[in-house]
Formats: sequence, C-alpha cells, structure tokens
Amino acid sequence: MNHLPFADALCALTEPYCRDSAAAGLFDQAMAEISRFHCNHTPGYAHWLNAHGLKPQDLDGLEDWSSLPPIFASFFKQQLLLSSTGADALELTSSGTSGQKSRMRYDERSLARAQFMVAQIFRHYGWDTPETPCNYLLLSYEPEGRVTLGTSFTDQFLCQFAPVNRLVYALRNTGNGHQFDVFGVIAALQSFAEEGLPVRIFGFPAFLWQTLQRMQHTGEQDLQLPAGSLAFFGGGWKTQAAQEIPKEQLYAHIHRQLGIEPARCRDGYGAVEHAVPYIECARHHFHVPVYSRVLIRDPMDFSLLPYGQQGLLGFVSPYISSSPAHAVVMSDLATLHPGTSCGCGLTTDWFELNGRAGTTGGRSCAMAAAELLGSH
Repeated sequence: MNHLPFADALCALTEPYCRDSAAAGLFDQAMAEISRFHCNHTPGYAHWLNAHGLKPQDLDGLEDWSSLPPIFASFFKQQLLLSSTGADALELTSSGTSGQKSRMRYDERSLARAQFMVAQIFRHYGWDTPETPCNYLLLSYEPEGRVTLGTSFTDQFLCQFAPVNRLVYALRNTGNGHQFDVFGVIAALQSFAEEGLPVRIFGFPAFLWQTLQRMQHTGEQDLQLPAGSLAFFGGGWKTQAAQEIPKEQLYAHIHRQLGIEPARCRDGYGAVEHAVPYIECARHHFHVPVYSRVLIRDPMDFSLLPYGQQGLLGFVSPYISSSPAHAVVMSDLATLHPGTSCGCGLTTDWFELNGRAGTTGGRSCAMAAAELLGSH
C-alpha cells in the first residue's frame, strides 16, 4: 500500500470536531497528497484535472479545494472508478431505489479510515459503551450471505459499540427477497421494553415511522424503552419519500410512543460514494468533522455559494485511496451555516438538507466525466 502520511495523520485525529487538534495546513497537505496519488494510480484522473486547467504540480500550492474538479456521485452509478488499490477491494453498493446502484470499492485503508471516524464520533457523544449490553432493532436488510449493501454494512458495524444481547431485523430475508415485518418489529420493541436493557435502533427512518403508525392504528400501548436507548437513522426515506415527515415530528412520536428523549434521536448523513459520517448534534444539525470540508455549489454555474445560500452539496476529504471520490458532489440540495450559529457547543460548520436536486444537470456533468474518464 502506498505511503500517504498526511492523509493518514488527518484521518487519525481523535477529536472529530476540534479544528485546533489538526496541525496548521494538514488538511491542505492531505488533499494535495491524495490528489497526486490518484494522478499516479487512477487511470484518467490526471486527464480529468488537465481538462479543468489543473496540473499535478499545481496541487501542492492549492488551498482553495473548490477548484479541484469534483465527480458527481451519480456518475458512480454508471461506471466503477478505481485506483490500483481498488482492484481487489471490498465492493459496496447503494440501495439503488431509482433502479441504478452506485458501486464503490473500499481498500483496507479507506474502509478503516471511515470506520475510525465513526468510532471517534460515537465516543464523542458517549455512545461507545463496551460494558453495557444492548438490544438492537436494525431497520435494514437481514443479511443473505456476504453483506455488500452499504446501509446494511454500516448498521452491522454500528453494533460493535455496545455488546449485542438480542438483534432483530425489520426487513426479513424471505429467501425470495426481503419483506418488512411490522408486527415482528412491534413485538420486538414490546419485549425489549420489558427486558430492561438499553435499546439501539439503527437504519431507515421510514420503517420506524410505519411501525409507530401501526401501533397507533391497532391501539398498542405506548412503551417506555430503558434509559440509555438510542435511535440513530441513516439511509433516508428512499422509496417512502412521499410519506416523509419532518424530523421533529418523527422524534416527537418516538419520544411519546417509545420513551426515547429527542436528544437521543439522531440522524446520520452519508453515502456509499462518500463514507465520511455526518451525525446530528443534540440540536439536530449535521456538523462537519475535521476529516472533510463541505462546499455548496450553485446548480446553474457550479460557483461556490456562501453561508446561508442553498445549492448542491459537495464534499472534499482525503480519506479514500481506492477511488477518486475525494471530491464529490451529491444530488442533494443543502445550506451551510457557521458552527457558532448552532449553540450546541461545537464550532465546526454545519449543514441542513433541503431535498433532492433535479438530475438533468447531474447527468450532463456525469456525461462529461464519462468522456474524460471512461476512455482512459
């Protein structure tokens, strides 16, 4: 494995929201290092930079990483982009609710970095409790053989921060696909409430919302899950987007029907194309950890937008060596805010999600990337 000391040092920081814990200039050095790595080890990447007016020798003096040409996350649905370290690496896919799935490869270093970041954030919030067994409800797919779906992989990984007493999947493997077992989920929550161990609920929020709705419709009594329980969501509402409700409303129902405090109901933003974790603070804002930077771009001309203006959500992070996904733009619209405007005590910037963008612009940018990367 190639030596990437600056990227390794940045991704090894143990204070995920303390910018002062990083040496001055470390982020810029790490981004230059990983970009040079992809110039040398990812076919077509140097050509991609040249097409945007950048040469590899320009990288060392770069401090404005918005000038590094990003790749649309939607392009990973069309083509597998790999460096030399991605050839035999672990492949994960998105859930592909629109019919197309992103395919990403994570070499050992990249996967370990992403998981280390999650671990530091869990420790920061006091969720790493190796002495406290928990019951788990995973609102995700019951595995069938090797786990390759990104959301299921993540949910299983999250079970390592507290010992598993019992584990129940909401999306049961029928042998012919998966089926949402709403009555099984209700029964599991009822038994968990009686057993007295903290409960950790991970996965897609839509399935918990459907469960809470079914409990109301069938006259089930509200539950009081034990102290220390946690509801942590990821993966969005996917095909249930038409039923999506505001987070505050979901958290209020969880508090009333399951007894979990709103401050212990958290959402996580991440993607198989960008594995850096963005996890809500107690005030439900997605703070940006020291391992990455968020760039908001105007959908019309791709220019950088200031705090408070809505645009396409972009990320730069030097964590990944197996694919040139160190500068990506998502299909989500978002608004960036200064950290001090949150009030939770964290000082790093935070962003709010404003929904999905139209895909036409993304498609045209993806096609431009295809012409430049696909032929090399």
